[in-house]
Amino acid sequence: MASTLPGTTVREMVAAAEAEVEALEPGALIRLADDPELQLVDVRDVRELEREGRIPGSFHAPRGMLEFWIAPDSPYHKDVFASGKRFVFYCNKGWRSALAAQTAQRLGLAQVAHLAGGLEAYRAAGGALEPYERKR
Repeated sequence: MASTLPGTTVREMVAAAEAEVEALEPGALIRLADDPELQLVDVRDVRELEREGRIPGSFHAPRGMLEFWIAPDSPYHKDVFASGKRFVFYCNKGWRSALAAQTAQRLGLAQVAHLAGGLEAYRAAGGALEPYERKR
């Protein structure tokens, strides 16, 4: 029999993550678009990227691989996460990115934020997108 423990709903998990990490508003991200010290990290599924495009300059890190790609002691570590840059994680609505930013922060990344409202809010604020083509 399944039970739900107090404090374990998805909404509660996202709220707890948002209480721990910075939420960057879409307009602020648009103004920071050319900042060389900023690294955008798209945690959406590759099918979402192919369908909707991505924010220019984004690094794609699927949510399911994030911990392994960030952790320096992982055999799957990606050097981008050792760059010392400020990381802004995003997804479609801001839920996965809040959890991703919290995870990144807990794994030791010092400068972490997530895009408030996700790609939907960014697009509504007039943010630029580019097509994404999967590397084969």
